[in-house]
Amino acid sequence: MNLEVKKNILVVDDIPENLDVMKGILAPYYRVQIATNGRLAIKVALSTSKPDLILMDIMMPEMDGYEACRSLKRDERTRDIPILFVTAKSEVEDETQGFALGAEDYLVKPVSPPIVLARVKTHLALHDQKKLLADQVAIRTAQLQIRNMELEETRVEVIRQLGRAADYRDNETGMHIMRMSHFVHLLAVKSGLSAPEAELMRVAAQMHDLGKIGIPDHILLKPGKLTEEEFKIMKTHAAMGWEIIGKQSAEILNLGALIALTHHEKWNGRGYPRGLQGEEIPLAGRITAIADVFDALTSARPYKKPWSMEDAMAMIVEEFGGHFDPRLAAIFVKCRPEIIDIMERYQEKS
Repeated sequence: MNLEVKKNILVVDDIPENLDVMKGILAPYYRVQIATNGRLAIKVALSTSKPDLILMDIMMPEMDGYEACRSLKRDERTRDIPILFVTAKSEVEDETQGFALGAEDYLVKPVSPPIVLARVKTHLALHDQKKLLADQVAIRTAQLQIRNMELEETRVEVIRQLGRAADYRDNETGMHIMRMSHFVHLLAVKSGLSAPEAELMRVAAQMHDLGKIGIPDHILLKPGKLTEEEFKIMKTHAAMGWEIIGKQSAEILNLGALIALTHHEKWNGRGYPRGLQGEEIPLAGRITAIADVFDALTSARPYKKPWSMEDAMAMIVEEFGGHFDPRLAAIFVKCRPEIIDIMERYQEKS
């Protein structure tokens, strides 16, 4: 006998036919709530039967989807509810506005039932993980001193799973996260950080690409080169990762947020999202940038073959003082034996 309580999904649309379509897709798996405009959606979200996720149309009378999203994200009682816009409007500027307001994703009409179910499942799982992580942090910080460097196994595992969530969304196996985080640990130790500091950085770096959860599939999974407008959307994942983690009382989460925000900054100031230059970039971001790029170069992707160790190292050297902090990059290229060991220990599984 299955006693699992169904999640509440609120569908907001002023067209009855659209509501019927969504209800037909979702009803076998979820408890479906309905609202015909933004004001009613807010009322339902504040009720005792609070939704676990909202599918929101944009063009509606009285209050459109953008305004409803803005109001829900301003209210402490509803700001954490994931909102997925479902709309016929697919222009880049519309997507950018929705993400800026705090929406987690976009679905374009006419909807595909498998895609609707997959995206709803993904965002419900991420939301549950975030709530679990926040609860664990609150409990542990009440018991331990703020500066206690001992990491509980359960917290580390949740952080690892959050990092892997982005990898799975990007069709990765999770080995990228393992290799990259160990490269970070290696470079942190070699650059003079203490063992506890390096371990903290290793775990936090696993959340570096968490913001990719919010990038639309047609951009994230595109096998070819992105257009200029698509790349603008892709670049928002750094800030989205920072926002997903948020400001927390736990040092490891704040470090993870900082890494998510700064690992695409470049030493020469030509990176993103803030165009920081030199030591304006936090040390954790500079270290993660080297580890992330190296593993990306030496890994197979749908759109490229893996680079050789020699070619990847040559690129790192070429970018001394360009993409990378020259001191850290010089240290990294001298760690070839340790790097090879990490690559062999965390090979992609066939």
